[in-house]
Amino acid sequence: MNTPAASASNEPMIEIKRLNKWYGDFHVLRDIDLTVARGERIVICGPSGSGKSTLIRCINHLEEHQQGEIIVGGVLMTQDVKRIEQIRRQVGMVFQHFNLFPHLSVLENCCLSQVWVQKKPRREAETLAMEYLERVQIADQAYKYPGQLSGGQQQRVAIARALCMRPDVMLFDEPTSALDPEMIKEVLDVMVELAHEGMTMLCVTHEMGFAKTVADRVIFMDQGQIIEQAPPESFFNNPRSERTQLFLSQILGH
Repeated sequence: MNTPAASASNEPMIEIKRLNKWYGDFHVLRDIDLTVARGERIVICGPSGSGKSTLIRCINHLEEHQQGEIIVGGVLMTQDVKRIEQIRRQVGMVFQHFNLFPHLSVLENCCLSQVWVQKKPRREAETLAMEYLERVQIADQAYKYPGQLSGGQQQRVAIARALCMRPDVMLFDEPTSALDPEMIKEVLDVMVELAHEGMTMLCVTHEMGFAKTVADRVIFMDQGQIIEQAPPESFFNNPRSERTQLFLSQILGH
């Protein structure tokens, strides 16, 4: 079991204040307040449509919020392109559907942003890419194309690609939901290892075993609001909200 106090510092990595977002008339995020310490691991869960994926996509401006503040690594999110780029350099993201370029090899997928965004020499980018592909145990597939890999392998490549940018924060948006059951473990194992190394992580997932193993805090969202947040032991064994209790009974089957 992890020891949250030892792993997370008191220094805020992400600060979200009174965040509101609408899609037309639909109020998808309602007055969200959230502070994430450097090194903290947070799992966000909740029913479909609760706003959890939208919340983490606002952190790197993949979604634009209408009210409130987002501060990442001391940088306030604004509409200024340089500010957005500054924040995105600190934040890696892994999506549900891999988002790998099918016409590029695994190695080329991992080098592309390093070369074009960070302006690294090609050889340096390849060296770092191989280091992270080794770390996610897929270096032997470096010269294959995404279509030649299993879903679990593709997702591990996506994690390696994000790590190549040396982010301070990793965002995971339901990273195992598109995988066959036997492939889920290989992706979760990589995420567990990252968590234990002290990476700041926000993960939207229904994998409650993962939440119990690595999370410092579990957040439950419903209808665009944070309903409850607590360390895993309290969250799973003594949920305060009736809505949280109902969700857990449905997802855990008791």
